[in-house]
Amino acid sequence: MTKNHTDNPQYRIVEIFESLQGEGYNTGMPAVFIRLGKCNLACPWCDTDYLTFKPMTLSEIHACLKSYTARNIIITGGEPTIQPNLAALLDSLKAEGYRLCIETNGLNPAPPQIDYVATSPKACYAEKYEKQCIESADEVRIVADGDVTAFCERMEHKIRAKHYYLSPCEKNGVMNIYDTIRQLGELNSRPNAPVHWQLSVQTHKWAGIE
Repeated sequence: MTKNHTDNPQYRIVEIFESLQGEGYNTGMPAVFIRLGKCNLACPWCDTDYLTFKPMTLSEIHACLKSYTARNIIITGGEPTIQPNLAALLDSLKAEGYRLCIETNGLNPAPPQIDYVATSPKACYAEKYEKQCIESADEVRIVADGDVTAFCERMEHKIRAKHYYLSPCEKNGVMNIYDTIRQLGELNSRPNAPVHWQLSVQTHKWAGIE
C-alpha cells in the first residue's frame, strides 16, 4: 500500500552526501550531511545554492542513507528550522539510531530531537538577533564578515554555549584569515573575558572534500 502524504512527507533537498565535518568542535567527524533548501536570511557571502533543490520523500531519504556508513547526521541548509515537516524527518532518523547534529543560524529554536547544536549567528543581521534568537547551543560559530567583535560580545551574553568560534569569511575565493585572527586576539585579550574564542576554518575546502 502506498503511504499517503502525511506518512511520507516531502522535503526540499539540495544534496545528501557522506563526508567529514570540516569545521567547529567536531572537525574530522564522519557524518552524512542532509542539506535542506531555502533560508530565512540572504547573506551576501553564502557559499550554498540553497534555492536549487529537489523534492524527496521521507522514504527516499532513508533509502539514500542506506548507502552510507556514518552514524552521525548533520542537518544543514539553507536554514533547516524553516523546513516543513522537519519533526517527522528527525523522529524517523532517531528511530534508526542516528546521532543528530544541526547547523542553524539560530533565529529559531533547535528541535528537541537534536543531539548537538551548532549555531552561526550572522553579524550582518544583528538587529534580528536583538529581537529573537536561541538561548543555548553546543557551539557558536560567527563568520568575520567585517568587524564583528561587538557582535561576538553580544552573542556571548545572548547564547550560552560550550564552545565559541570565529571563522574567516571567504569572498571570491579569498579568506580574510589575517583579519579574523586579529579580531580573535582582540576578543581573547579583553580583561575578564567571559568566554574563550577559538579559530574555526573550513578545513574540508583545504582537503578538497565536500
